[in-house]
Amino acid sequence: MSYLCPLCHQPLLPEASVWRCENRHQFDRAKEGYVNLLPVQHKRSRQPGDSADMMQARREFLDAGHYQALQQKVCELFERVLPQSPVSLLDIGCGEGYYTHEVANRLQARGEALIYGLDVSKVAVRSGAKRYHNVEFCVASSHRLPFAGAQFDAVLRIYAPCKAEELARVVRDNGYVLTVTPGPRHLIQFKELIYQEVKLHDETPERMDGFELVEQHSLNYPLRLNSEESAALLQMTPFAWRARPEVWGVLATTSEFACETDFTLRLWQRRVVAELTAVQP
Repeated sequence: MSYLCPLCHQPLLPEASVWRCENRHQFDRAKEGYVNLLPVQHKRSRQPGDSADMMQARREFLDAGHYQALQQKVCELFERVLPQSPVSLLDIGCGEGYYTHEVANRLQARGEALIYGLDVSKVAVRSGAKRYHNVEFCVASSHRLPFAGAQFDAVLRIYAPCKAEELARVVRDNGYVLTVTPGPRHLIQFKELIYQEVKLHDETPERMDGFELVEQHSLNYPLRLNSEESAALLQMTPFAWRARPEVWGVLATTSEFACETDFTLRLWQRRVVAELTAVQP
């Protein structure tokens, strides 16, 4: 399995410490082991994705084990539905690799498994590549996946955006996409600090053309966080952009902050091409 050139979409082949296509587009393999496949013309900002401070806050929070239950649930679902080996899996929006690495550990313990982690944040990917050596990391856009069609048995997508057409392109027939989204009451206590009117998260499943929803699971449990952990968690969420200074002040002076986690996991299966053709009018 190889990458596709993000400029001309031809296969990239490894040559020493670079990846190169037949049109001589070249991408260096960083010393940490990842490859940057995000050309400047595909960037929406100078440094897209999480900053170094945001990445470090998330890493410390995740390393403390607060989302370990979600990590294990993701692994259990993949272990149950995927074949023993060989297996290929892509984690879209992998960040610094907290979930990617554990999925790789669990699947590689059963047999041959090639695991890729993709994120738009170079800072996060570099950190993941330095720490985890059982994952192939790349910096790339989730809207232009640098992979050929039908390459993956499964894709993991925790919060990250990606068009259904791109997922359908890279996932093999009968393969899977596992999405994780906020459940109705996820971190509602942060909302109560920030918004005058608190609304629950929308439970309506997204539309995934080319896929069938085969399973849905809810995972929820309480958290009790110290001031540093609650601030780190808020920093990980979109709520951080709306939080006024006084909200950060409340978290800084609260010795224990109680909040709820509420995750929705949906397992989608790629319908085979023959089935898709048969249902066309």
